[in-house]
Amino acid sequence: MAVKNRIADLLPEITAWRHDFHQHPELLFDVHRTAARVADLCRSFGCDEVTEGIGRTGVVAVIKGRGASGRVVGLRADMDALPIIEQTGVDYASKTAGKMHACGHDGHTSMLLGAAKYLAETRNFDGTAVCIFQPAEEGGGGGREMVREGMMERWGIQEVYGMHNMPGIPVGAFAIRPGAMMAAADTVEITVTGKGGHAAKPHDCIDTVVLASSIVLALQTIASRGVDPLKQVVVSICAVSTDSTAHNVIPQVVVLKGTVRTMDFAVQDFVERRVREIAEGTALALGGRAEVRYERGYPVTVNAEDNTRYAAEVARTVSGRVDEDTPPLMGAEDFSFMLLERPGAYIFIGNGNTPMVHHPAYNFDDQVIPYGSSWYVGMIEARMPAG
Repeated sequence: MAVKNRIADLLPEITAWRHDFHQHPELLFDVHRTAARVADLCRSFGCDEVTEGIGRTGVVAVIKGRGASGRVVGLRADMDALPIIEQTGVDYASKTAGKMHACGHDGHTSMLLGAAKYLAETRNFDGTAVCIFQPAEEGGGGGREMVREGMMERWGIQEVYGMHNMPGIPVGAFAIRPGAMMAAADTVEITVTGKGGHAAKPHDCIDTVVLASSIVLALQTIASRGVDPLKQVVVSICAVSTDSTAHNVIPQVVVLKGTVRTMDFAVQDFVERRVREIAEGTALALGGRAEVRYERGYPVTVNAEDNTRYAAEVARTVSGRVDEDTPPLMGAEDFSFMLLERPGAYIFIGNGNTPMVHHPAYNFDDQVIPYGSSWYVGMIEARMPAG
């Protein structure tokens, strides 16, 4: 139970790639430098096919094994950074003000590159490995765009696997679960309209602040009284704004903005309906009007049962430390779009006792690399064993 010896030998090289990506973070789909570097490296490895511009700035690298089984397995890593001012103090810190790799995508990309180099050298598998380097995971839906462009059909991908580092889990350890792994993330914006006026004459107004406050409180009954307590749901109103900043003016309009997180497609449908009913009905009862804009974001990340078992088995061969029933997270992940198209699984790999992702002091631990690259390689070799 160990990492691949060749991957361990490649650690300094892979680490250098990671530090380079870390110094040059790019956001959303604007990952032109990162994607070009990824494509150049994949070509230098001898990958059989390297295609750029999938899902706007994604890269797909194809590596053919020694056999002709017709099996095709996809491996995915994300490339984009976050609009955060870095506070790590490392000597390879971001050179771009206001941008940093605060979620470890530099590490994910580098680990998959290490796996691609290994697979191109050894080709000890029977089938085709498709390495997917995705832009815009952090809110842009790059996974959705790659799927929409026909990535699965174009390369005949039959199953797909992804990985994310996770602070709080020991380095070298893995965590996974079958079924819902991460939540769907929807956004809601409610525009409440009443009748503004002088705060000293509320009887001449339809007070939108009271209306909006009543809506916020009533929305909490969705989780507490509308959904089975054994099912996870979060409805959070996170921002309130008005068309007035005066202390003695009842505003004409109040806008509420928030997020909805669910782990079940049926619950997601129910919550969307109830948000509309509660907002519109509460406003109407108090003499005003509410307009709801509800947008579906990333869907639930659902691990297929068999593929979860495959992923856990490979993780066990890499380190022997696998939690196969890790609690689901209410965060969201757009690898979910790929899992809606093909069976597969998403696994966490430990980043040790570090600040949480999306924190300005977070940093990917380079000691994770041999474990992550070995897991990527192991998925190919286990799912498409050489004859």
